[in-house]
Amino acid sequence: MTVNDEHPDTAATAGGVIRVLIAEDHPVMSSALRTYVDSSDGMECVGEARDGESAVQLAETLEPHVVVMDLHMPAMDGIEATRHIQRGHPEIAVLAVTTFSTERYVIPALRAGAGGYIVKDAEPEEIIDAIRQVHEGLSPFSPAVAHQLMVSVRNNPAQVASALERFPQPPQIPDREREGLKLLARGCSNAEIAAQMSVSEATVKVYMGRLMQRLAVRDRVQLLIRATELGLVEPALD
Repeated sequence: MTVNDEHPDTAATAGGVIRVLIAEDHPVMSSALRTYVDSSDGMECVGEARDGESAVQLAETLEPHVVVMDLHMPAMDGIEATRHIQRGHPEIAVLAVTTFSTERYVIPALRAGAGGYIVKDAEPEEIIDAIRQVHEGLSPFSPAVAHQLMVSVRNNPAQVASALERFPQPPQIPDREREGLKLLARGCSNAEIAAQMSVSEATVKVYMGRLMQRLAVRDRVQLLIRATELGLVEPALD
C-alpha cells in the first residue's frame, strides 16, 4: 500500500480539497484512478490499498473523505471492508467502482454502506463526478446498477408488500418531481437530470429533497428503492 505523507490538518485540506483513498488490487487500474484524482481540481489521492484489510487500516490512519472501493480484492473483499469502514467512520463516504453490476454485488455493497456504485468502464469524468457526489452526500450509480437494484426490489414480493402496507395510498407527486424520479431510475446524475429537464442542478436537488420527504427516505438509493416498491417507477426492459 502507498500513502501520501500529508496529514489532513494541512492547508490543502483547510482549502476544501477532497481526500481520496483508492482501494484497488490491480496496479494498473489503481494508477489510472490515482491519475484521474490527482489531475482533478480540488481533489487529491492520499493513499492506495491493495486489499480490503489495508483499506480499513488506511481509512483509520489517513482520514480520507472518500474511499474508492473495488469489491473483488484479496484478504478482505470490498463489501466487508466497506462495512468495517462505515461502522467505525460513517463520515467517510465509500464509492464502489467495480467491473460487476450484477445483483450479487450491487445489493450487498449498498447494504454495507456504499454511498454510490459505478462500473469501471465509466468515463474518467464520470468517476470524478461520482467522487464529488458521494462527498456531498449524494448517491451516484450507473444505469446498469439502477436497473439491478430495481429488479432486485421487484423480485422480492415480501419487501414490496411491506412497503405497500406502510403506504396504502402512495403520496401524490407533482409532474415535475415524477419526471425527475423517472430520470433517477435511469441512473441519471443531478447534472444529467437538470439538462434533460432544462432546470438548474439546484432545482433538481430541491425536487429530490421533496421526493425524499414524501417517501420518508434519507438518500437517493433509498428513494429509488421505495419508489420501485410502490410502483412509481419500473425497471427498464432488458
